[in-house]
Amino acid sequence: MRIGLRLLLAFLLVLGLGLVVVLQVFLEEIKPGTRMAMEDSLVDTAYTLAQLAAPELKAGTLATGAFAQALRALPDVRPQATLWGFPKERIDTQVSVTDARGVVVFDTRPGFIGRDHSRWNDVLRTLRGEYGARSSATAPDRPDDTVMHVAAPIRDDGRIIGVLTVSRPNRTLEPYIDRGRQRVLTASWVLLGVTLAVGGLLTWWIASSLQRLQAYALAVARGDRAVPPRMGRFSGNTEFHDLAQAVERMRLRLEDKAYVEHYVHTLTHELKSPLAALRGAAEVLQEPLPEPERQRFATHVQRQTERLQQLIDRLLGLVAVEQMRQLQDAEVLDVAALTRERVAAQEPRLRRKGLQVQAALDDTLRVRGSRFLLSQALHNLLDNAIDFSPPGGTLHIAWHRAEDHPNEATWSVRDEGPGVPDYALPRVFERFYSLPRPDTQERSSGLGLCFVHEVCELHRGRVSVDNLPGGDAATAPAGCRASLTLPLHDAA
Repeated sequence: MRIGLRLLLAFLLVLGLGLVVVLQVFLEEIKPGTRMAMEDSLVDTAYTLAQLAAPELKAGTLATGAFAQALRALPDVRPQATLWGFPKERIDTQVSVTDARGVVVFDTRPGFIGRDHSRWNDVLRTLRGEYGARSSATAPDRPDDTVMHVAAPIRDDGRIIGVLTVSRPNRTLEPYIDRGRQRVLTASWVLLGVTLAVGGLLTWWIASSLQRLQAYALAVARGDRAVPPRMGRFSGNTEFHDLAQAVERMRLRLEDKAYVEHYVHTLTHELKSPLAALRGAAEVLQEPLPEPERQRFATHVQRQTERLQQLIDRLLGLVAVEQMRQLQDAEVLDVAALTRERVAAQEPRLRRKGLQVQAALDDTLRVRGSRFLLSQALHNLLDNAIDFSPPGGTLHIAWHRAEDHPNEATWSVRDEGPGVPDYALPRVFERFYSLPRPDTQERSSGLGLCFVHEVCELHRGRVSVDNLPGGDAATAPAGCRASLTLPLHDAA
């Protein structure tokens, strides 16, 4: 099932469940809510009429007084009103008055005077001083045709001398209830249609955006010259646009990386032939020649041979590291011991330049990684530090727990050389980018720091090169520090 259809079905399911629940609750509340509003108005009417009937009931003239005469005229009243589109042509309210025994002494309906209503809840509870109301069927064979009765006490100096009951058929509310339900259902269907349209457009937008991204990713995988998809006006600043741009950047980097890998292999193949020729020439030069000439050419050939050999080795090493997706021979390593081994291996170069080494190494810190790759990375960093150190200077090597990140440790080497020019700092990790050495003005292969960067990423660490704080590499010798930060084995 495609993701667009899944999104649409999930949207319809959530919408359907929510609409059913809301409609059910709302429709069930319309009828009782309307009846409660009618009961509230009947309470007001009953208490108002009870106050008007009290003097005549106390005097015993209720049946013949002005109160009774006015209410007996109610059936003949024609309001001629229109309420919310429904005509109001008669008075549906009925009034009944009982004495303190519950016997009817007045009723707007003929034939009810003298009846005993003392057992009806509206009269019984009101005579007890409680709120009295009931809803009863008009006849046993018509249980759905009910009338609401609301009573109010008639008092004389606080004593209940009678009960006035106001009644109204519940069927008079049915047109308003039905109309309310119809309007709710109509509005619900309209809302459902609008919501479905919005949901359909949203689903189409998400699905079409994903399809364009999928088509672009497949084209990139096939190696086609794909153009980043246009995500449309609605996707201008959304995650889909960001994802498309991220895929494009990834494509460019992958193509660049593939180009470099191809270039490395090609260059390696091309360099093997001149390397063999240089070695052959070095052997020829071993024959009798004028000593100065022989020495000069032999030294030059030897130096170029070593340089080419170093370039080949570093190219192959860089390609091997870049093709790795994870470490294959990881083990727990003592970086302090590894550092001492690398310093010992550089002892001849250190002596030739008269360099001193000051090391502050924490022997308790361990990392998990590849011994060979980390050893090569430390060798490259030491190599650069020695190259850029002034004769007689000092190398400062440290291995300690990171201050801001206790689960990491930082290895660093600091020289006392001129530092890295500001324009070169952002490019020191680029392939084939290098600076001339202070002593010989020759450039290296430009692959050492790139190799260190790849090794660091394989170990989930980070590497940085920066000038010492307070120094300006362009104007004054400040020294340079190369730092390698790795996660500790205990933390992992």
